[in-house]
Amino acid sequence: MLNKSTINYRVEHNPAYGILVVTLEAHQNILVETGAMVAMDTCIKMKSGVRGGLGKGIGRMLGGESLFISEFTAEKKRGELYISPAIPGDINHYFLDNKCGLMVQSTGFLACSSTVELDTQFQGFKGFFSGESLFLLKASGNGDFWFNSYGAIIEINVEDNYVVDTGYIVAFEDTLSYDVEVIGGLSFRNLRTGILGGEGLVCRFSGSGRLWIQSRNLYCLMNYINPFRPTKSSD
Repeated sequence: MLNKSTINYRVEHNPAYGILVVTLEAHQNILVETGAMVAMDTCIKMKSGVRGGLGKGIGRMLGGESLFISEFTAEKKRGELYISPAIPGDINHYFLDNKCGLMVQSTGFLACSSTVELDTQFQGFKGFFSGESLFLLKASGNGDFWFNSYGAIIEINVEDNYVVDTGYIVAFEDTLSYDVEVIGGLSFRNLRTGILGGEGLVCRFSGSGRLWIQSRNLYCLMNYINPFRPTKSSD
């Protein structure tokens, strides 16, 4: 499903090493995750600030995002801006039209129109038991929104119910509700490990809306690499 856009853009090198390239018209601006700017024309100027005030900025920081958001504006003439996420993977575009909001995993925000409202949503025990962040970023309003993942992004149209491992969720429309539950077959002996590490736990989505999952799990990669880390020998 194609989304309309108010900002001219293209995504190159998906899904392994996606990079977002936006073309800003004169006086047009865009909000970008701090540190994601790669290169830009000299007519584009940058300024950083705490979007929405200190309270919302701290909320984003607790959710895995930066306290500050950078704003880029093309002055006098059109300019091109390259934006890259912190981890290798896919970049996806979503257009918000005031009809529904988008919930995004922590660290998933890359860039958006200045007309988009960014806020954090506390998950409570859902986040604790899934082994993930206690916060989700919510995007609402009207305008363009780009999010990224580790690995490729797969879009799924949910009608009624759908189950996803907690470590593979990238984003979902807020028309969907969800509950975290233990996957069938997990023994009681492994329940404590599963709760604290996110293993064996899934999200059951219900309702109607779109859901985006990623083809790789960063935490699985970290667990795989961990035994190979050099350790300091004790004297």
